[in-house]
Parts: sequence; C-alpha cells; structure tokens
Amino acid sequence: MRVLGDLFRDFRFAVSFGVLVVLVGLVALSAFSPYDPTRWLQVPKDLPPSREHPLGTNSKGQDVFWQATFAIRNSLLVALIAAVLSRAIAVLIGLVAGFRGGMADRLLMFITDSFLVMPLFLFIVLLAMLLKNRLSLTGLGLLLGIFGWAWDARVIRSQVLSLRERGFTKTAILSGTKTLPLVSKEYIPHVLPIIFSTLINNMSWAIGMEITLAILGLLNMDIPTLGVMLQWAISYQALLLGYWWWYLTPTVLAVLLFIALYWLSVSISEYLDPRSRVQRVGAR
Repeated sequence: MRVLGDLFRDFRFAVSFGVLVVLVGLVALSAFSPYDPTRWLQVPKDLPPSREHPLGTNSKGQDVFWQATFAIRNSLLVALIAAVLSRAIAVLIGLVAGFRGGMADRLLMFITDSFLVMPLFLFIVLLAMLLKNRLSLTGLGLLLGIFGWAWDARVIRSQVLSLRERGFTKTAILSGTKTLPLVSKEYIPHVLPIIFSTLINNMSWAIGMEITLAILGLLNMDIPTLGVMLQWAISYQALLLGYWWWYLTPTVLAVLLFIALYWLSVSISEYLDPRSRVQRVGAR
C-alpha cells in the first residue's frame, strides 16, 4: 500500500493508472457483449451515437462501442504476449552476456547486433504477408516478441557490465556466492527499472505495429483490433462520409493507450530508480 501511495503522488502515474483502469473495464465488458464481433448486419447501419448505441454503428452493421471493447482486448493481448516474450529474451541475453563476458558475450552480442541492423519493419511485413491467413492474435504477439528484444538486451547488458565491476560483486564471488543467487539478489533489483520501462514501452511498440499492419491489410480483418477498426473505417471512407464516431473511436482509444503506457513507464521507472526517488523525496 505504501508503494501505491508513493506512486499516486506522481500525477502521471495517477492519470495513466486511471485511464488503464477504464480501458481494462471496457475489456471486461466484452465478455457481456450482446453481439458477435465477427458478424455483420446485426444492427442498422451508419447510425450516429444514441442511447441504444452509445458510439453509433458502422457501415458493416456493427455496434461501434461493443466492437471497441473487443478491439482493446485483442490489441492488449497482442501487446502483452509480445512484451513478455521479448523481455524474457532480452533479460536472459543481457544477463548472460554481461555477467559471463568473453566468448559468450561476443557471440550473444553478434546475434543482438544482427537483429539491430536488420530492417525489422520490412521483415515483419514480409512474414505477415506470408502468414496472413494463418496469423492469429497469439501468432502476431509471438512474431513481434521475437523481433522486439535486441536493443533492450544491449541496455541490460551494459547495466550488468557496470554492476560486475562494483565491489559487492567481487566480495560476493570471493565469499563463495553462486552465480544464480548473485544475479537474482544483487543484479535483478538494479535491472528491474529497465525491465519494467522497456516492457511497457514494448507494449506501445507492439500496439503501433499491430495498427500499422492492419492498415496495410496484412492481418485477419475479421478479428477486431484497434488497427482493424481503423482500417475498416478508412476502407468505407468514414471520414469523407462524416461518420466521425467510427474513425474517432479507435483513434482516441489508441492515443489514450499510448499516452497512458508512456506515462506509466516513466513514473514506474523513476520510482524504481533509487536516485530519482531520493531526488523527489528531497524536493518535497
């Protein structure tokens, strides 16, 4: 409770947390939807917002509000899968390369640098084109996770290299501390701010990639996501026809999600960083 109290003193954390609670609430509402998100012509088409349809209906005969609840759920699912997988790879490679050094470090950094110099966007687009008809939400999350770890692995490695040269590491090694306890008890707390901040940032990147691939028409257009909702609105020229509720809904939700994740990342990173926390306490 004390941790939450300290975090809520940060305006950015309070606002982003509130926005995410609202979005997660919309995700929970998707379980009670009266409509099938994949079926067309379930309601009258192109109706503006009303009491019966709070965010109107689209040209496919779908309720925009209920479509949005499924879109947020699916976009967040892709982002979580991508972020967790990429963090696992980044942490493993960063810790091993930084702590072991030598040949292991050179080999792992060669692989990491290979991913860094790749035109990742083109590779992802190419694979999405090849797997379009078989690319599920889980598959998309795994695909993005495989390509989203390299830069963060280098950042974690650099932190571990710094920790390895400190006195407590030499003392622990001389006292007979084994590698796993040393890494878990001494290194992980220092690396934790990087893990959290890069996890949340990677979620934002994954959502951005999902929206981009959907607009390019490379995803399954029957599964609602924020990108798919926006693509359908573009395809039916909702902007030109004045159906503002159709294209503004996924746009506003995506912007809110990006801002909330960014502020959450910054505030948690600063709290977990002892130097930043001491500076804030001293300022107060």
